[in-house]
Amino acid sequence: MDRYDDRIAGVLSCYDRVVITGTLPGACYAAGMTRYLNAKGIRIFDYAEFAKPLRDRVRDRAAALAAEAGVTIEHLGKSHIRKEDVVVRVLELRGDRPGLVHIISAMEACNAYKPWHDKRTHKTFIRPDSGKCLHYYFYFMDAKFGLIYLRVPTWAPFRLQFYCNGHSWLSRRLTAEGIGYTMADNAFIRIDDWVRAQELADSLSPDRLHRTLDRYAALCCPVSDVFEQSYHWSLMQVEYATDLVFRSAATLDPLYDQLVRQSVLNVKAEQVATFLGRQITPLLAQEIGSQFSTRIAGTCIKHRFGKCSIKMYDKHGIVLRIETTTNDVSFFKHHRKVEHRKGPATRELAPVKKSIYSLVDLREILLGCNRRYIAHLSALDDFSAGIRALRRLTKPRELNGKTVQGINFFAPVDKALLHALQNPRVNIAGIRRGDLLPDLGMLSPTRLSRQLRRLLDLGVIKRATGTYRYYLTKVGRAATAAAERIAAAVVIPAMI
Repeated sequence: MDRYDDRIAGVLSCYDRVVITGTLPGACYAAGMTRYLNAKGIRIFDYAEFAKPLRDRVRDRAAALAAEAGVTIEHLGKSHIRKEDVVVRVLELRGDRPGLVHIISAMEACNAYKPWHDKRTHKTFIRPDSGKCLHYYFYFMDAKFGLIYLRVPTWAPFRLQFYCNGHSWLSRRLTAEGIGYTMADNAFIRIDDWVRAQELADSLSPDRLHRTLDRYAALCCPVSDVFEQSYHWSLMQVEYATDLVFRSAATLDPLYDQLVRQSVLNVKAEQVATFLGRQITPLLAQEIGSQFSTRIAGTCIKHRFGKCSIKMYDKHGIVLRIETTTNDVSFFKHHRKVEHRKGPATRELAPVKKSIYSLVDLREILLGCNRRYIAHLSALDDFSAGIRALRRLTKPRELNGKTVQGINFFAPVDKALLHALQNPRVNIAGIRRGDLLPDLGMLSPTRLSRQLRRLLDLGVIKRATGTYRYYLTKVGRAATAAAERIAAAVVIPAMI
C-alpha cells in the first residue's frame, strides 16, 4: 500500500459473506428432544405425529407470505440450478425495494430424529438421524442489510440458516449518511470518504443483527412458541475482505499477474499457517495447501488450512481483494473470559466462541490475517522493472569507444560473481575485491578486477566515493533477482 499509495484510490476492510445458523437450544440435539417429549407427556414413538403439525405451520406460513407479497413459491427440482441466478432475474423485474423478493422451495438433506428402543437397557429415546425434507428459502430485501435469505426446513429440529453480506449492509449506511459511492457487484470501486466508510464498516453491531435474525425467524418459522424458547444464533461461515481499489486497471493488471505467479511458486505450508495466525505442529491433522483457479471473472489463488482459507483475486480490473474465510471460527484463538466448572472465571487464550457476538473480536482477527498476507505481498518484488533492466544489461554496450560485453546470467563466472554480490552484507557495508576472492576461486585477482570494472560500466554495481567498496545498484538488484526467479521458475522446470 505504501509502494503504490499514489495509484490506490482507497482501502476498505469489511465483512463480506456471513452465514449464520439458528438452533432451538432445547431441541437441537437428540437428548434435548427426548427430555422435551417426556416433559410434555408425549410418547417417544409419537414423535412423528408431534412433528407433522409443526411442518404444516411452516408450509402455511410460506403460503401466506407469498400471497401477501404477490409472489409465487418456485420449486427447484434440479440441484444444478443456482438459486442466486433465479433471484437475480426476479430482482431485475421488481427492483430493490424493501420486502419479500421471492420464495424458493427444494427437497434437501436435513438433520432429523427417529424414535428408538434399546433392548439392552430397555430405554426408549430419540436418536439422531438424517434424511430429506422440504426447505423454503425466503429472500428479502432488508432495509438495513440488503438482500438476505432465511433457509427454513419443514421438519424438526428446524435448524435455520441465514445469509447476509457486509458490503450490502455498508452501502445502506453510506446512503444514510449521504456519502457517495459506486459499487460493482459486491465491491466498492469509489467512495467519497474512505475513512468514514471504514469507521462505518467497523460499527457492525451484533445486537442489531440479533434483532433482525429474531424478527425473520418469527416471521418465517412459527414454531418457537411450541418449544417455549428463542433461537440461538451461531456463526457458520464468515468472510472478511480487504479491498485495495486502484485508480486504473493499467496499474493493477501487470502487478496482479506478478503477485499471483510468485504466490503460486513461493507460498509454503509454513507461510499459510502464519497468515492465519497458527503454527504447524507434529500433531497437525489438518490439510494445508494452495490452489490456483481460473474463473469467468478472472483468476484466484487460494491458500487453505483446515476449514479456513485466505485468497487473493481481482474484481473488475481495479480491485485487489484479500479475503479470509472460515467455516469454523473456533479455529482462531484470542484472549477472553473463560468460565470453568470449578473455580472462578479466568482470562486466557481460548478458541473464539461461535456466537454472533464474536463478530466484534473476529473482525480484528481476520483483519490481522489479511494484513499478514498483504505484508507477504509487499515483500515480493515487482519484477516488471527488473525484466526490463535484464534486457538492457544483457546487451553489449559501447563506452568510450570500447565495447563492454553484456552480462550472461547463466555463464558460470557471471552467475557466481552476481550471487556473491547478492550477499546481504554487501548492502550493509559494501564489499571489496579481497572479500570476494575466497568465494570466487576460478578468478585471479586481476581478472576479478576486470569483471568488477565491467559491472561498474554496465551500472550493475556502484562504488562508494573514496573507497574500493562496491554495492549493487537498484537496477542491479532488480535484474539479478529477476534472473534467479526466471531460472528457478521457468528455465529449470522446463528442462526436467
